[in-house]
Amino acid sequence: MSEPEIDAVVFDVLGTLVDEPGGIRAGIRALDPSLDDSGVEQLLSLWQRHIDREQRRIVAGVRPYLTSDLLDLEAARLVADAVGVGDPAAVAALARAGRRLTPWPDTVAGLARLAERFPLIGLSNASRAALLDINAHAGLRWHQALSAEDARTYKPDPAVYRLAVSVSGRPPERLLMVAAHAWDLRAAQELGLRTAYVARPVGDPPAPSDRFDLRADGLAALADLLDQARGRGRRGPRS
Repeated sequence: MSEPEIDAVVFDVLGTLVDEPGGIRAGIRALDPSLDDSGVEQLLSLWQRHIDREQRRIVAGVRPYLTSDLLDLEAARLVADAVGVGDPAAVAALARAGRRLTPWPDTVAGLARLAERFPLIGLSNASRAALLDINAHAGLRWHQALSAEDARTYKPDPAVYRLAVSVSGRPPERLLMVAAHAWDLRAAQELGLRTAYVARPVGDPPAPSDRFDLRADGLAALADLLDQARGRGRRGPRS
């Protein structure tokens, strides 16, 4: 990949830049401090399955669009019901756990480094309000942050990726989509975006058949790869 091919970098947020499961775990522990690790993981799985299922139903047109805030509230009620907590304030607090997410250790410095060279666009399934809180809590640096709420659907619906294409004013092939989720990158790839997989403790690793443009162990490694590509792109022909 040479430098002129990339005009802007588009980042998935949840899981790629911040520890979403960790934030929800913390919310579950606050809801019921008596839970052991196994109990917390079971409830986290309950939450994740609900969100994944309902987002898929919305993308498929089976269910009318709801913001991620309302889906999180549904998931929080399921978790609270499972442990016998009926306090509406406690349920609301749990629903907001997905806004208090810790960035991965390399996230803030990596974004700052990449922002010196590229416009950075966040592209998240989180609602506009949730994305604002996530960005503020984690200290994420963007030139533009986009929510799937603006497309009234969820990734991997192509309409979400088109938001980044439209806002950037660039053709898809000049945007680099970065994510820790192979499914996210496959959908971006179908629309013509370039793709970079970044490994995280959570996410969806690539399958053997996946052919992404770049693969990196973190944002520093990704920045190194893009620096190397720029160096190759600037070399002139040998005489």
